[in-house]
Amino acid sequence: MSFLDVLYFIIPSAIFYAAPLIMTAIGGVFTERSGVVNIGLEGIMIIGAFISIIFNLTFADKLAGWAPWLGLVVAMVVGAIFSLLLAVAAISFRADQTVTGVALNMLGLALAVFSVKMIYDKGQTDSISERFGRYDVPVLGDIPVIGRMFFHDLHMTSVLAIAVAFLAWFVIYKTPFGLRLRAVGEHPVAADTMGVNVTKMRYIAVMISGALGGIGGAIYAQAIAGNFSALTISGQGFMAIAAMIFGKWHPLGALGAALFFGLAQSLSIAGASIPYVKDIPEVILLILPYVLTILALAGFIGKANAPKASGKPYIKGKR
Repeated sequence: MSFLDVLYFIIPSAIFYAAPLIMTAIGGVFTERSGVVNIGLEGIMIIGAFISIIFNLTFADKLAGWAPWLGLVVAMVVGAIFSLLLAVAAISFRADQTVTGVALNMLGLALAVFSVKMIYDKGQTDSISERFGRYDVPVLGDIPVIGRMFFHDLHMTSVLAIAVAFLAWFVIYKTPFGLRLRAVGEHPVAADTMGVNVTKMRYIAVMISGALGGIGGAIYAQAIAGNFSALTISGQGFMAIAAMIFGKWHPLGALGAALFFGLAQSLSIAGASIPYVKDIPEVILLILPYVLTILALAGFIGKANAPKASGKPYIKGKR
């Protein structure tokens, strides 16, 4: 296997594994930009993964190839609703945002695992038969080198995730909504003085985060895992948070960081097929994504500045 063949194998795989991280990290960017810390992305991904698999298994016979796509929509709605628990506790009741997020993670896992046990009388669901398809892009797929690397056997979930990252950049930095969102995250008192409803903006941001986190969980469950159990997500939400911080709370930065972590995950899963990499002990490849996450944060978190009001509850009239 030549070096080019390795790239043909590893780059599409990295983009494929990065897709759920991109979605969830972008969701985290929205909440953090509004001044709310969402540690509960792991729990939101778990709920999204669970509900999408249940929907897929239930309606696969009737919906066929549409089942996984509609599963994304259902996961998006349920994720947004589930994230309201964080919004109510952290914004309306001004509870500690970190503690609330941790509680959301625990609740999401408990609800999903308990429901699976009740429905299937075992620790995991059945495997789904309907998954996302792969497609070759006409014309672009014929370009030498990069055509086969980026446009051959392309996962549509990868295209969706990258498109959402660029759309998020446009919304946050090029629209009035994005300006208000950043204002309530940097200086909520000034934003309130200018007539911006701080509470409403933060609620919207948290629900966007829940919707994207639910989609991220659904993509991971339906495109990668193929079923749902207590170990399906296993730290993906925390990796997404790391990608968000590593990307300096910027949509395109989060995209790049998620691709980096996706590369690490693809090496851990497909490394046995790659020359040189296959000689590395399997346990090292398995822990590689998590080690890189820790190293990235340990070496970078002190150099990145979160929005000034991030994690701070807003009390109207208090300066």
